[in-house]
Amino acid sequence: MRKLILTSMLALGMVVVPATAMAKPMKHAAHAMKEKTLYERLGGAPAVSAVIDDFAGRVLADTRINAKFAKSDPTRLVANLKTFVTQATGGPKVYKGQSMAAAHHNMGVTDAEFGALVEDLVATLDKFNVPAKEKGELLAALGPLGPQIVSVHSNETGGALPASFKPAPAAKK
Repeated sequence: MRKLILTSMLALGMVVVPATAMAKPMKHAAHAMKEKTLYERLGGAPAVSAVIDDFAGRVLADTRINAKFAKSDPTRLVANLKTFVTQATGGPKVYKGQSMAAAHHNMGVTDAEFGALVEDLVATLDKFNVPAKEKGELLAALGPLGPQIVSVHSNETGGALPASFKPAPAAKK
């Protein structure tokens, strides 16, 4: 009986010790196989920065929507967009600006103006050859913000910024 117990313990030891030794490498392998964040797949900070710079330029030049940004500080807008997109895509920054509802309160953004903004974003993503999967994920992350931004259900674009709109303060230099 004693021999059987010793043999069983030895056999068990031969199985358990290698399995335990392999546990760490297997954990690391599983972690390495874990898909990168959208932020990483987009190219990180340099890519987000380039995309937002181009996107902001398009938006500010787009007569369908640029009037809505007449009182906004472009420097603050771009900085906040970069931080917001970084956080929304799983990057290392935390957006501390206003909520989308608060930031767009009294802007009078129409459904069509929001659509124009999305078109500008898609054009920018296409310019940078963002793959379809990542483009879809980014649009899916940002699309649900529409109801927080749109306050006028209309197909009109190019509307003036209402006098009641109060922009966030300008960026500190």
